This record gives sequence, structure tokens and C-alpha cells, in this order.
Amino acid sequence: MYFFLSMLAMNDMALAFSVAPKMLGIFWLEAHGIDFNMCLVQMYFIHTFCIMESALLVAMAFDRYVAICIPLRYTTILTTTMVIKMGLGSMTRATLMVLPCPLLIKRLPYYTKNVINHTYCEHMSVVKLASANTLINRAYGISVALSVMILDLGLIATSYIKILQAVFQLSSQNARSKALGTCAAHVCTILAFYTPALFSFLTHRIGKKVPPSVHIIFASLYLLIPPTVNPLVYGVKTKQIRDRVMGLFFPNKKISEN
Repeated sequence: MYFFLSMLAMNDMALAFSVAPKMLGIFWLEAHGIDFNMCLVQMYFIHTFCIMESALLVAMAFDRYVAICIPLRYTTILTTTMVIKMGLGSMTRATLMVLPCPLLIKRLPYYTKNVINHTYCEHMSVVKLASANTLINRAYGISVALSVMILDLGLIATSYIKILQAVFQLSSQNARSKALGTCAAHVCTILAFYTPALFSFLTHRIGKKVPPSVHIIFASLYLLIPPTVNPLVYGVKTKQIRDRVMGLFFPNKKISEN
């Protein structure tokens, strides 16, 4: 679990660093301009880290499934080598899936528009500025988004169905509460990540009546909420992390074992 939390923390920091500096430059310094190639680089890293985040949430759901449903085999299934392979697999998948996006955009001509109504270089926002047929770009973008969401949400849902089946077979109410409590932080993280992500995705395709300002706000929250909320959620719900933080701020105070 701590390996996955470390990966999630590093990915959250990288995601925030990809968007926050330029976003603050726009709001604080009126620095609205960005080089086209830098825009593509920002777009690539933002979407890569988002797909990695989704894959890590799947891995953490699998971690909870093994811990609750087959706990006696936990250490033999989720070995250090397996966890590293899962982390590398999520990174490889994201890298390869997003790589064609900037390459396909690079070939498009831009004659009339060069203003993105956004706080960062989002794929569809850049594609819509092109003065050419963008069917390939749109088709690839929606296929990547749908494949990631359907596959990852499907795997997460399957894990939690198995978890709920195992939990409700327990005879002790205390045991059921404890088992579900270990999943609470992960569920909060899933909701914080996928809810604004789904809203942003659907708004680009079918939400033509949604005000641009609302779309921009949700698209920004989609990138900024998870890096902000995840440390708080896991810091509160995980006793070892909570005790360590309390020890840093109150070194002379004895920490309760409860």
C-alpha cells in the first residue's frame, strides 16, 4: 500500500507541476502567451500523468481486493517486484497512448485562431483551433479517453464488487466496518478524480450549452483537486501517516495507539 501511495504522491506532484506554474502566471502576471511547442509538451505531460493516475487507482483497488478477499496470499501476490512492474506498466501505457496526440496535432495548419479559452493546453482545445479537418485527432482523442475510463472504471468496479461480496459474508459487524474503512480513502480519491474528469470529457462532446467558464473551472479542478485532496484523505485515514505527521509537529506529545 505504501509503495502505491508513494507512486500516487509523485504522480500528483508531477501533474500539479505540469499545470500550476503556467496557470499562476496567467492569473498573477497576465502571462497569457505560450510557445506552440511548449503547449504541446504541456499537453503531453498533463494527459500522460492523468492516465497514470487512473492506472494507479486501478492498482490500489486491486491492492484492496487482495488485502480483503485473499489476505493470506497478500505478501506472495503483491511482492515488491510485482508492485514495481505495475507502476512501470502504468507509466508505459500512459506514455504510448498519449504520444500520438501531439504528433497528430503537429501536422495541422493554424491560420486564423491562436487563442485557447482555457487555463492550460488541453487536447481538444488545441485541436479545435486548427484550420483543417480534425476527424483523426478527435477520433483518436475520444478513443483514448473512452478506453481508459471504461477499462479502468470497469476494473475498479469489479474489484469493489468482489470486496463487498467478501465483506458482507463476514459475521462480525466490527470486522465489516474495519474492512470497509480501509477502502474509504481510496473511494474518496476515485470520486475526486473521476467526477470532474467525466464532466470535462462530456462537456467537450455533448455539453454545448454549458457556459465556457463552468467548463474551464471543472477542467482546472480535474487537475488540481486530486493532488490537493489525496494527501489530506490518506493522511487522515492512514494511522501511520497521521502519527508521523503529528510527531513532526508535536514531537513531545505521546501519540495514542488508538
